[in-house]
Amino acid sequence: METDFLVIGSGIAGLSFALKVADACPDRRVTVLTKTVSDETNTKYAQGGVAAVWDEETDDFEKHIEDTLGAGDGLCRREVVEAVVREGPDRIRELIALGAQFDKDADGGFSLGREGGHSEPRILHYKDVTGREMERALLEAVRARPNIALLSHFFVVDLITQHHLGYLVMKSTPGIECYGVYALDLQTHRMEQFLAGITLLATGGNGCIYRNTTNPSIATGDGVAMTYRAKGRIANMEFIQFHPTALYEPGLRGQSFLITEAVRGDGGRLRNAAGEAFMHRYDARLDLAPRDIVARAIDSEMKIHGTEHVYLDCRHMDRTKFEQHFPNILEKCQSIGLDISRDMIPVAPAAHYSCGGIQTDLQGRTSIRHLFAVGECASTGLHGANRLASNSLLEAMVFAHRSAGEAIGAIPEAALQSDIPAWNESGTTEPKERILITQSLKELQQVMSDYVGILRSDVRLQRASRRLDLLHEETEELYRHSVVSPQLCELRNMITVSYLIVKGAQFRKESRGLHYNTDHPHRHQLVQDIVL
Repeated sequence: METDFLVIGSGIAGLSFALKVADACPDRRVTVLTKTVSDETNTKYAQGGVAAVWDEETDDFEKHIEDTLGAGDGLCRREVVEAVVREGPDRIRELIALGAQFDKDADGGFSLGREGGHSEPRILHYKDVTGREMERALLEAVRARPNIALLSHFFVVDLITQHHLGYLVMKSTPGIECYGVYALDLQTHRMEQFLAGITLLATGGNGCIYRNTTNPSIATGDGVAMTYRAKGRIANMEFIQFHPTALYEPGLRGQSFLITEAVRGDGGRLRNAAGEAFMHRYDARLDLAPRDIVARAIDSEMKIHGTEHVYLDCRHMDRTKFEQHFPNILEKCQSIGLDISRDMIPVAPAAHYSCGGIQTDLQGRTSIRHLFAVGECASTGLHGANRLASNSLLEAMVFAHRSAGEAIGAIPEAALQSDIPAWNESGTTEPKERILITQSLKELQQVMSDYVGILRSDVRLQRASRRLDLLHEETEELYRHSVVSPQLCELRNMITVSYLIVKGAQFRKESRGLHYNTDHPHRHQLVQDIVL
């Protein structure tokens, strides 16, 4: 299958890019691949909103820039931060023009929320399902474009480069090029080639490497792992953000329900097992400190009191306002027997967002020619060591716009490669025991949760590294002799991403932002980026 622009992923990053290149090049073909249904993405689960300078009487670009730099703990790239903050409002206006709705106040202006790390209210939101609303508007627009093909249930296995033409490709090889992807059609179980002039990775995050995550089950780090195998550059994977307030449900493993930071922005207070407010002991910004600080504070209180959660107290908040702003959260709490007017909400940190990823420049270009990366799978330099709340959707829209402009200019020289060999599955069989995959996944999640979580140490990282080496060896042996399946490929990708996180954490001999090593508690800034 041949296309001019190939997009892997159907979240806000992928759909925004597809829409822009399709409108600019109506005679070009655009193909979007997604491994489940088209709206099952990390975007869909973004509750809080999108940050942008909207009320210029009280807010300005410099405030948003400084808030982002402060949250990033010294590792943000200022030119990237300035570009995203200054261009962000225009990208949101484009989305509004497509029909996306955001909540308004009594005067008809947009209702702006405030979240941790922000000095001013600047979060545009649609109730507590902002991501879902943005995704809806983009999907409607994409489906209306005749030159966009949106194909679901295609699992992308590998990027196609010179390696598949028989050349030795290494990290130091100059001019590595991407010609498209091999993708498994999950309905026919056939491996297909998608050859493209330009390929964009918008594959989202990797939260599923941990026992508990706010991410859906598709967040397995596929794009990062594929790029690493293709010898592309990966940066700063050690910075994994744990959202401080995921709903705690005893015995739950997998996707945790997110209690958006906007609840604390509207007045929710964190309390420990003794019912005490505790954030004053950790930061002057109290419950609205940046996420890395709040998550570590909660982790500390849980250890002090020997509990598996703390509480979010919303009992004093206006019930009518809560119902209007957080209907999804209210419904979830009621479904498990919690009355927010009477009961505190049990919460605990859960893996939420990867601040590192495929290293890109200001136009979203990776180290591999004709390959772009946008969204959570990319490391642009915006987030530094810790992402400021509600900056992720903004980054995705701005970099989709920038990447589209660059890709449109590059498409004339990006000729399709015609002599790519078919996928070779000779000598492979169906695995006799699926438990080899499922048990390895449980082991991986256990290792990452116990050794590479909110707090780390040298010995924990060493243990994680040794166990990952064994899991890698066993899984590669299974992969070599097995018919390709999405479950096996996801496990393989998650092991690769976990390895990159552990190696980045071992190389960074300091504590900064989301990476806190108890053996190296101080900041040194010996190196800007850890690139693998």
